[in-house]
Amino acid sequence: MKVGIFLFCRIMLSTRSLSSPFIQNLVMDQVMAAIITNRSFEASILQPIWTVETVSQVLRSIPRFLFQSPRSIGRQNGFRYRTPLKQRNLKQEFHNAQKGVLILGPAAHRDPQKVQLGLEKALEFFHWVETHCGFTHNELTCREMSLVLAKGSCNSKLLWEFLKRMSRRGLLTTPTVTCLIKCLGEEGLVNEALITFYRMKQFHCKPDVYAYNTLIFALCRVGNFKKAKFLMEQMELPGFRCPPDVFTYTILISSYCRYGMETGCRKAIRRRIWEANHLFRVMLFKGFVPDVVTYNSLINGCCKTNRIGRALELLDDMVKRGVVPNRITYNSFIRYYSVTNEIDKAIEMLRRMQGMNHGVVLPCNSSYTLIIHAMCETGRVVEARDLLVELAEQGSIPREYTYKLVRDALESSGKIDLLDEELCTRLEDGIKGRIRQVMKVKPLLQHRSVS
Repeated sequence: MKVGIFLFCRIMLSTRSLSSPFIQNLVMDQVMAAIITNRSFEASILQPIWTVETVSQVLRSIPRFLFQSPRSIGRQNGFRYRTPLKQRNLKQEFHNAQKGVLILGPAAHRDPQKVQLGLEKALEFFHWVETHCGFTHNELTCREMSLVLAKGSCNSKLLWEFLKRMSRRGLLTTPTVTCLIKCLGEEGLVNEALITFYRMKQFHCKPDVYAYNTLIFALCRVGNFKKAKFLMEQMELPGFRCPPDVFTYTILISSYCRYGMETGCRKAIRRRIWEANHLFRVMLFKGFVPDVVTYNSLINGCCKTNRIGRALELLDDMVKRGVVPNRITYNSFIRYYSVTNEIDKAIEMLRRMQGMNHGVVLPCNSSYTLIIHAMCETGRVVEARDLLVELAEQGSIPREYTYKLVRDALESSGKIDLLDEELCTRLEDGIKGRIRQVMKVKPLLQHRSVS
């Protein structure tokens, strides 16, 4: 059977173009099967003409299949605020793994043996495809390989040695190091990202404003605002080669607001919001025009700290400067008014958003949900039902919890007849269909074993 499969693949290789998608997918499956099963590449992989895209796809697939924990496979992308990242201690994680202590953070529930296997096979494949297949690496493949070593995050020496070799060959550029800094920051290795930034001169790369912004964002994620502010002050020096831009200020302002909310300490929240407002005024004084992300971050922080007056001032200033508010801007006000039981003002904000057509392309499910929940809590179930019907008439399906909340509130007050049966059936079918779509499991990879 295996011999027949092998002959079939040889025939396909001879009759099809070596760069066709079918052959590329077949070779990628063979490579991943050899990596996962720890087999040699020469005995298990057909020899097509390797392209930059194919090599890059293979290197991108290694962290997805070997570095992730089993709990992370098939997970949805998060959309809520999480606790701030902490700087990881690789030595402490190694000792905890030997003792069987649970590791928290980005490396939680990983299998150290699979991670080590992925790193070894990635380096082996990187050298094999160049020495045995006649492939010449370029900046893109060098970038993907460095990201694999950064995501493995088991041994920093492997990463530094690889970067030195690529620098001698002239394959290491500023965008590659910037992507590496971003990856290290997402993995919680901010100290390593800072070392990489300061070694850019050693790698014959000059940092640009995007590299500075990426490092500042990584430092803000772990709460190291002192170092982040130092870097921004360094960029503000007269004659500096990389002066700050709007994104530099926006990163610090949004990080101040978000980090203050995540800490939960009232004193820290007040301090961070004050620093965000101060930096916003400095930004205006230096002639920068804030964008919608800057305004949204500051408005959201002011609303969550009960500074509604300051938030309304920012909204008016936003309109005067020609920055168009979007749904996130109004949702901050709607959330504040819903929590403080000022439902009429929340509805007023909703109608204002709809009347001025500010960022409304589709029905705002999140905006309606906040008001409907507040109405049900205050006993205004008939108005909550009207908003639910209005949301459904616009073609949007409410969340399951929102629908059940309105239905239970109407049943408790004896007004269940206000909900039309046809509407209930349509909403329930839509909710079930969305659940089936979310729970739909797609095959991650079908390994083809060819010998």
